[in-house]
Amino acid sequence: MKKFILKIYRGIPGNQYWEEFELKVYPGINVISALMDIQKHPVNREGKKTTPVAWEQGCLEEVCGSCSMLVNGKPRQSCTALIESYLKDSDIITLAPFTKFPLIRDLVVDRTKMFEALKKVRAWVSVEGTWDTGQNGPKVNPEVQEALYVLSTCMTCGCCSESCPQVNENSAFMGPAAMSQIRLFNSNPAGAFEKPDRLRAALSEEGIAGCGNAQNCARVCPKNIPLTESLALIGRESTKQALKDFLGLPDSGK
Repeated sequence: MKKFILKIYRGIPGNQYWEEFELKVYPGINVISALMDIQKHPVNREGKKTTPVAWEQGCLEEVCGSCSMLVNGKPRQSCTALIESYLKDSDIITLAPFTKFPLIRDLVVDRTKMFEALKKVRAWVSVEGTWDTGQNGPKVNPEVQEALYVLSTCMTCGCCSESCPQVNENSAFMGPAAMSQIRLFNSNPAGAFEKPDRLRAALSEEGIAGCGNAQNCARVCPKNIPLTESLALIGRESTKQALKDFLGLPDSGK
């Protein structure tokens, strides 16, 4: 049976190292399956027993966003990374944790700052007691619905932030995902009531000004969300909001 080498960059902050594992190739094996094989039999390529590799997983169908990691240096969801597709040029596959988030252990990182960014941009539709929840909501054009659905598939997986050169320790930029969520909720008929507040968040130090238009985010997004389109739109909308605020005009969204 054909074999391959899984080379994993593991450890804790301040003490990371490469460790190799030799595994068998079988039909349908993906990165998660390979990690589970190691978990069942944690013996490295040198024949030494080691600790099982730590990683995150959830849905195993590219929906939850938890199994993000670098596979051969590229950010992606590991549950859909089929081993055989990587063995055309080499029998060695490398796995490493994301570098733009605090490392916890092995392949596990802390993506808390992405979820905090969603709070800052108010990535939700507020419902207050004056709403009659027994009635249907505002009607939405089917074309708008289709566009909103694509934006709503964001998993907060972190691939866009990992690939973005503007997301780094010297920048406050909160990343492309939060900017795209501003577009999603501003386009919702009920969510539009809080549009000015979201745009003001985009005008903050952490906002849209931090985008350098590298366009890496759209290239690596597992859901093919048009992130660069969202960034451009939020850039225009936030500029309009800044002008309104400067002139003291009332918020039209509320």
